Amino acid sequence: MSTDRRRDVYTVRARRWEHGWELEIDSVGATQSHSLKDAEMMARDYIRLACDVPADSFDIELVPDVGDGLGEQARQARVETRAAERARDEAARHVRDVARRLHAEGLTGGEIAVVLDVSPQRVSQLLKPGAQAAGRRKTRAKKTSEV
Repeated sequence: MSTDRRRDVYTVRARRWEHGWELEIDSVGATQSHSLKDAEMMARDYIRLACDVPADSFDIELVPDVGDGLGEQARQARVETRAAERARDEAARHVRDVARRLHAEGLTGGEIAVVLDVSPQRVSQLLKPGAQAAGRRKTRAKKTSEV
């Protein structure tokens, strides 16, 4: 591991076969997994043993071969989804900021609701102290549950 604290990234190409998935790990070797869901765990364990490194000291890029260009389409969909999530988060920060600024200018919650085209209940949520932190916790919890 280098001193600039970058983690090694291992590319794992997963190909289906009759008994599950063959996992080809660049510059390391190959192993197998019964399901694609378990592929990262199996690859991580294989790398740990083959390279004699802790399992949490590197990252894995899993590249499933699903054929017919679908792998590239899936990759593009993931990129687009991450971009949309970033845009949503930025929009949420912006609307919170505008709501607070409108409130500081003396507008009522009902007036802010009209200006922002949201419900008065949403304005109440936007003006609550800690609304930004709560949104981040919810996003992190969702991402954790997806893993």
